[in-house]
Amino acid sequence: MSLHEDIQAVEDEIRKTPYNKATSHHIGKLKAKLARLREDVQKRASAKSGGEGYSVRKSGDATVALVGFPSVGKSTLLNKLTGANSEVGAYEFTTLDVIPGVLDYKGATIQILDVPGLVRGAASGRGRGKEVIAVVRNSNLVLFLLDVFQPEHHKVLMQELYDAGIRINMSSPDVTIKRMDRGGVIISTTMELEMSDDLIKAILGEYKIHNAHLLLRENINMDQLIDSVMANRVYIPAVIVINKVDMATEEALEFCKTKFPDATFISANEEKNLEAVKDLIYETLDFIRVYLKPQGGPADMDEPMIVTNGVTVADICDRLHRDFRDKFRYSQIWGPSAKHPGQRAGLDHYLEDGDVLTLIIQK
Repeated sequence: MSLHEDIQAVEDEIRKTPYNKATSHHIGKLKAKLARLREDVQKRASAKSGGEGYSVRKSGDATVALVGFPSVGKSTLLNKLTGANSEVGAYEFTTLDVIPGVLDYKGATIQILDVPGLVRGAASGRGRGKEVIAVVRNSNLVLFLLDVFQPEHHKVLMQELYDAGIRINMSSPDVTIKRMDRGGVIISTTMELEMSDDLIKAILGEYKIHNAHLLLRENINMDQLIDSVMANRVYIPAVIVINKVDMATEEALEFCKTKFPDATFISANEEKNLEAVKDLIYETLDFIRVYLKPQGGPADMDEPMIVTNGVTVADICDRLHRDFRDKFRYSQIWGPSAKHPGQRAGLDHYLEDGDVLTLIIQK
């Protein structure tokens, strides 16, 4: 039996097994096995393609990936937002490479990538899906572009990204797994869990983890536990933009508005509502300002670094110079994230809007 047939068999068994307390143990093991099989498929797809992907150098203050089926208008939208020169055509798979564009907006420089259209089966390598997904994994924001007449594509895209280990609009589970040489599985938690200890141990057992200390700071489900064990998931925010409203019937528009109440409706071709898209991208990226202060000198309060919220001192080092992280000694911080002015902090310190930062680097 091939890997794909194995996956189909496990999916069928999960589908036909009614979920209740008595079957949760069995379903947990099946889901863990399914995640492992999908991982094997992705590894084989990468090996088959020789590990080659699209070479896209990240630039600017954040990166946005335009994700959608072929011919939904991604190239047109990119061109209208950034002035990039992505080929546009009224046929599928016009974009056969990743085309970058730059949106300068409200002081931020935002890289927008038009990636080839995703299709069903992309997570398993179909339609150069592996290479496309690799680009999406490295972005700060996913912009789903949907055709107003085909809103059902959103469900397919979400599933493909999920199967590829990309978690959209989700946060990473607060779980720590520390493997040990002996002692079995020890489960520590600050709350009552819905999952039983036996189910947790069964899922870990699927990954040959029989000795570990598991610390759970939130009540997670079996899917989140599997994600924590896999340790290769990425968590990315996303927005939905629905295109071609200039061609839409009232019925199609109303259906989409009901199904996606938070979506932004545009016509890329006729440049309708594109300012709203720029605002949407900027607001969702949740930028903060960090002011740099050279050691012994005044802070540059005129030109802050624009970075996404959740950035650490290590991220700033990486932005400034490729050697700064390796040569880092300590930092000093003034501002909202500092407990006191000039607080010393390490690489893992999270910065906040308005912080002033000094980096002390080995000569």
